Amino acid sequence: MVMGTSVLSLRIDHDLLERLRHHAAKRGTSVQDYVVRTLVRDDFDQRFQAAVEETEKFYDLT
Repeated sequence: MVMGTSVLSLRIDHDLLERLRHHAAKRGTSVQDYVVRTLVRDDFDQRFQAAVEETEKFYDLT
């Protein structure tokens, strides 16, 4: 699988950017990497939850 990259430009307020910088610095990473990892983790969490719900429906566990 070949994965490309794209650019996403955001306009965020100063306070949010400072919080992101703080969180990124605590993890020793850049703001860009911190945001990307957070989005990937959230996407995984949503896909995992959907898989759990489908499994519960399949086995009638709800």
